[in-house]
Amino acid sequence: MTNDLKSRLRAARTRAAAPVEERHDQAADVPAQLADVKGTEDVAPAMDKTVMAWLARYSAEFEEALPAHIDRSSFFAAVRAILPKLARCTPASTLQALLTCAKFGLVPDEKHAVIKREGTTAVFVPMAQGFVDLMYRSGAVASVHVGEIRAGDEYSYTPTAPSPDDFVHRPDLTKSKAERGDVVLCYAFAWLRGGARSQVIILSREDAEAIRDEYSAAYQAAKAEGRTDSFWHTHFLDMWRKSCVRRLAKVVPMSAELVALVKTDDAGEAGQVQVLHAPNPEDARLLAEAEAASKAAEASQDMPTHTITGRLPVKRSQPRRKASKARRSGRKHTV
Repeated sequence: MTNDLKSRLRAARTRAAAPVEERHDQAADVPAQLADVKGTEDVAPAMDKTVMAWLARYSAEFEEALPAHIDRSSFFAAVRAILPKLARCTPASTLQALLTCAKFGLVPDEKHAVIKREGTTAVFVPMAQGFVDLMYRSGAVASVHVGEIRAGDEYSYTPTAPSPDDFVHRPDLTKSKAERGDVVLCYAFAWLRGGARSQVIILSREDAEAIRDEYSAAYQAAKAEGRTDSFWHTHFLDMWRKSCVRRLAKVVPMSAELVALVKTDDAGEAGQVQVLHAPNPEDARLLAEAEAASKAAEASQDMPTHTITGRLPVKRSQPRRKASKARRSGRKHTV
C-alpha cells in the first residue's frame, strides 16, 4: 500500500499542475513558465519578476515552516537564486523540496543544503554543514571538525590509544592542495559539552564509493543510462565529507530533529518522498491530498493540458503560536 501511494504521488508530481491560491489568483505559475525555458539557466529580468511572484504566492507556507532563528531574507535570497536552475522540475517537487529545506531551518546555499535536479524532480540534499548545524542545535555538541587527508600529509591513527592522542593530522599548509596530492581519507569528530571527544570517523575513497553504490538511487540510475550528472558524479568530495558527518551524527547525542534529517536524506537518496519525514509533516493529510491529485491527474490525461487542475499537497498556514508549541514539544524528545 505504501509503495502504491508513493507511486501515485510521483505520478501526481509529474502530471498535476500546481494550484493557484485564492489570495494570489493573479500570480503567474512560475515553475511552469520556467519549464519552457530551453538552453539557459540564467535569470532574465522578466524571469526574476515571476520568480518573486511565485515566492510571494507561497510566502505563508514558508513563513510557517521556517524556524524563528532563521533569517528570512537570507533564505529567500538563496531560493530566488536557485529557482531558475530547477526550470525543468515539476512544480510539486520544487515546492516540497524547498518546504522540506525550510522545515529544517537550512539555507539552500550549497554549503548548508542543496536543491538538486534529478530528471524532472527537485530533491533536497542536506550538506555536511547542515548536519553540523543541527548537531550544534542539540546543545550537546561544543564543536565539530571535518577534514580531508591528502597523500602528502602527515597523519597517524591508533584506535586503541586514548583520545585525543589516537588521531593526529599535520598538513603542510605552506603547500598547495595540488602539491599535497589527492584526497585519500576524509574524517570528522566532535568535542562534546563537558570536554569529552567523540569517536573519530574516517572514510576512505573506497568506503565512500561503497556508500554511494548501496544507497544512491540517483547514481545507479545515471550509471545505468550512461550519464555522469548525478550529485555523486558532480560533487563527489562534498558527498564523501558529508558521509563522514552522517556517521558522526550516529555517535554523538542525537536530537529528534537530527534523526529526522537523517531519515529525510535517506529518502532523497532512495528516490522517495522527503517532506513526509520532515518535522511536523502532517503525513496523513499530505498523503490524502497526493492521492486526490493523482486521481485528478489520471482522470485528466485525455483532456487538454490547460484543464488539468490536480491540487498540489502543501502545508496549510496555522497560527504561529500553535506551530511554535509543536516545535518546542518536538525538541523535548531525544533518541
